[in-house]
Amino acid sequence: MSFDWDDLRYFLSVARAGRLTAAAPRMGTDHATVSRRVRALEERLGAALFTRSPRGYTLTDMDERLLRYAEEMESTSAKIQNDIAGERLSLSGAVRIGAPDGFGAFFLAPRIGELARRNPELDLQIVAMPRIFSLSKREADIAISLSRPERGRLVSRKLTDYSLHVYASRHYLERHPAITGRDDFSDHLLIGYISELIFAPELDYITHIGEKLSPRLSSTNLFAQLRATMAGTGLCILPDFMTSGNSDLVRVLPEEIELKRTFWLTVHEDVRESARVRTAIRFIVSAVEEARGEFMNFHGSVEE
Repeated sequence: MSFDWDDLRYFLSVARAGRLTAAAPRMGTDHATVSRRVRALEERLGAALFTRSPRGYTLTDMDERLLRYAEEMESTSAKIQNDIAGERLSLSGAVRIGAPDGFGAFFLAPRIGELARRNPELDLQIVAMPRIFSLSKREADIAISLSRPERGRLVSRKLTDYSLHVYASRHYLERHPAITGRDDFSDHLLIGYISELIFAPELDYITHIGEKLSPRLSSTNLFAQLRATMAGTGLCILPDFMTSGNSDLVRVLPEEIELKRTFWLTVHEDVRESARVRTAIRFIVSAVEEARGEFMNFHGSVEE
């Protein structure tokens, strides 16, 4: 018995996407072709690889083993490309950077054009979303996260600490009761994350300013929180690097409430020696170092 090794790529794509229609664009083809390649693999192996339902495709229990084998082959393929095909020395191709929306869209996006100008054959992709990126599934080449990964063939380094404070607009503070202590927060509208959709415990800020408090306006998007705060809607805990230079935003109880969080930079072992990835990492590290004062804007005690 033999089968087309390329069919495993289609199998991997469906296993990760969960739907033919979602897997097809990743493979650069249509869903009918993806379905045909998956069925061909099933016929050659003599096993049903997926349970099909209106909600999508899920792996059968026994065929989780095939997923592990396919991912090992994918990693080996990447190593061959890096080590033998000369990609390690090439500054061409795509580099995908996964990051939280604040870091990716607010900090990195305005700066990364310089990297593009220096390297005209690099295709730079920023995936700025509030989520955890899987490097083993190639969702990103470089991931910026709020905690250091503890498992997997990953290489991490601390990028920077950053500080956060409670903010409100001048317009809001002029029209609402004065805030002299934490107990006063219950008299104000708080802006924050949707509790059940917080993707990292480090974002659960509200508990640090009051155990019984909860946001009355919540969003998974940090920019939505920032814009609502600037519009005078209420109080919000925001990273200082996103408020730097905004004279309309005022810190509330800055000596009493000051939080610290950390950005980590992580890559998969299979791509860490790639020239394009190393170049992107150097650029990100240098950009953060130059803006260190914006990130680490501490004044008093720090809560963790």
